[in-house]
Amino acid sequence: MSQYYDMGDRSLWNAATGVSRLFMGQVSVYEAEVGMPSGIGPMREDECQVDPAVFKVFAEALLAWHCRAIHPVTAALSEGFVVTVLALAGRAAIEVNWHPIGGAEDTLPDGQASAISDSSMQARAAALQVKSRQLVRFMSR
Repeated sequence: MSQYYDMGDRSLWNAATGVSRLFMGQVSVYEAEVGMPSGIGPMREDECQVDPAVFKVFAEALLAWHCRAIHPVTAALSEGFVVTVLALAGRAAIEVNWHPIGGAEDTLPDGQASAISDSSMQARAAALQVKSRQLVRFMSR
């Protein structure tokens, strides 16, 4: 079995049911983290619609959020979802802004302040771009 992620009448991704279940389970988690809807509609009869305008805003916000992640575990936990979203955006021909802006300040567990530099954020975004392009090869239509 599989589930389809469609944009209008165009199929973006024909995901295996288990893969789709994992992905959809994470959608609401990251919608809450970035504070906005993803544009990925509910799965009905093994199909869901992706709203390209909403999805573009979500993908860019998610990319910026991930690139600003201070905690290494947060970065590690979120990378797979972020790469998958960016691959799906590429499949949809959505032009993502790959240049997240602004450093982020946060406090590390030991109480020391840390900031992510713009160059570090750009390096993270570049690595995610490469990974998302590689992942597309494994996302059947």
